[in-house]
Amino acid sequence: MFTGIIQEIGKVRNIIKGSKSIRLAIEAPKLAPKIAIGDSICTNGVCLTVSKKEDNIFWADATPETVKRTNLYDLKQGNYVNLEPSLKLQDLIGGHLVSGHVDGIGIINRIFQEENSLYITIHVEPITLFYIVEKGSVAVDGISLTVANIDEKGFTVSIIPHSLQNTTLKYKKTGSKVNIECDMIGRYVAKFIDNMGKNNKSNILNEEFLKNNGFI
Repeated sequence: MFTGIIQEIGKVRNIIKGSKSIRLAIEAPKLAPKIAIGDSICTNGVCLTVSKKEDNIFWADATPETVKRTNLYDLKQGNYVNLEPSLKLQDLIGGHLVSGHVDGIGIINRIFQEENSLYITIHVEPITLFYIVEKGSVAVDGISLTVANIDEKGFTVSIIPHSLQNTTLKYKKTGSKVNIECDMIGRYVAKFIDNMGKNNKSNILNEEFLKNNGFI
């Protein structure tokens, strides 16, 4: 589990590509000394497991399923990635609950400035857009952001100067691919409601159900 608060921008030092999978070596002078083999680290919004360490570099593998759903296969040596180690129970949740399980890939459609805020409009598939709520939370390449507005093709986020300087968003351009993870609470609520509608009416949680089961 993560919070979407990026703790370091790592640099891809090596990338070994299979036909459907990849192995990454990421330089992270701040985080690498603190993590251990087997630890989870959110890399561009993707939960990866540390498989090897050497000095300030850690290695992690991405399976075909992960590669298919994310932008990791597009990475090249020298590219930068957002990094966040897994959340500890005593840590503050400065962003929102992020699982590191990407829902889909978004394409940056527009970038524009308004005073101290940079706005980024991202187009996503309808299935992903369904779970995105205006003024709700969304993780973009692992960064916890607030949705400013939504249209029929995607959504727009507003970036403060601190987030811009301390994440890979400063390197993004129109056409860049980004990993999108919708708010997990909203996703589970939507699924729960959908399942209730598909089940027998007697199983729907309403006043009649509560009475019949002794809650009222």
